[in-house]
Amino acid sequence: MNPEPVRSVSRQRADEVTAFGEVVMGPLRGYHHETYVVRLPGGTRRVKVREMRDGILWFDRRCFRSEEQLLRALQGRIDCIPDVFDVAGMDMQGFIEGKTLGRSLLWNRRVPGSAFGQLVELFWEMVRITPDALCVERRCALDDHAEDGDTDRFLESLIDFMEQRVYYANLPSFGRLFQELGVGSESFTILRKRAAGLKERPFCLLHGDLHRENLVIDSGGRLWAIDWELALLGDPLYDLATHLYLMRYPADQERSMVMEWCRVVERVRPGSSYGWAEDLPRLLAFKRAQSLFTDVIRTSLSLGEGPKFNWTMLPGAVRRLQGILAAGAEPLGLAAVPTPSQIMTALVRWQRTTYLQFA
Repeated sequence: MNPEPVRSVSRQRADEVTAFGEVVMGPLRGYHHETYVVRLPGGTRRVKVREMRDGILWFDRRCFRSEEQLLRALQGRIDCIPDVFDVAGMDMQGFIEGKTLGRSLLWNRRVPGSAFGQLVELFWEMVRITPDALCVERRCALDDHAEDGDTDRFLESLIDFMEQRVYYANLPSFGRLFQELGVGSESFTILRKRAAGLKERPFCLLHGDLHRENLVIDSGGRLWAIDWELALLGDPLYDLATHLYLMRYPADQERSMVMEWCRVVERVRPGSSYGWAEDLPRLLAFKRAQSLFTDVIRTSLSLGEGPKFNWTMLPGAVRRLQGILAAGAEPLGLAAVPTPSQIMTALVRWQRTTYLQFA
């Protein structure tokens, strides 16, 4: 007799919530969580049951203690966000029926006008929500909060997190790989110098992760923003920079988003776009630098190790890393971008060293 398969904690919780196992959908794709969609007994409402995946590396600073608590506080203030339900004493988010912007557009980078306009409206809704108007428990200590308007300190805290929690925390496993790719601790000194001197802007709520897979279009054409786990309070221009970096708009549509964003945030809170022409390129440069550290780690891990090393994926990983290193070279002050041959050698040497270390 075959042993019964081991169920994950998320699947066990999903089965507890629903009366019938066959209505459970999932697991759904997601880097941080294993997610199931459950139809609540006696109704048509569907909710998400999520648990954090084992061994996940967190590369982004999280501001709020609970995503569900934040969503409750935003009800009635931001229109198209998931509801939160109390199910058997647990807070669960409503599942938004529809297609993500990424799935609905497939390979087309141009966002339809209706969705584009709703994105602009979402930024308008967020810039209205000031730090003192949002009573939600936060993770960080009070003395670690940047003062309202201190955009330099806000960005500095993100660089600190990247240096300590992404670079140094993973140095035992990835230090040699970073070194062979030309990235070291001195890169953060250069990054800080090039990022300093931002203009002051009043802080507001930021989503922090507005990309195509976190934007859902329902059957009526309404655009919903999901996955608020990386939301934070800070420089509104940083949220625009993150959005532009992740969305990869066509050049003309990116310009339109910048102009529309400036128009709506100034209408709500004057000064929110102050200095954007000088500071937006700096913040986009920071996003490129941030991606270099996280993507080097994720790309190398995606190849596997030892006997499970996926050699067929190696050429694609090399191409990806060369593009990432080229994009991050200027803000991190890299002397040169490694050649494909150098990147491949570094990846192979890293996997062999890692495998021998833990074999």
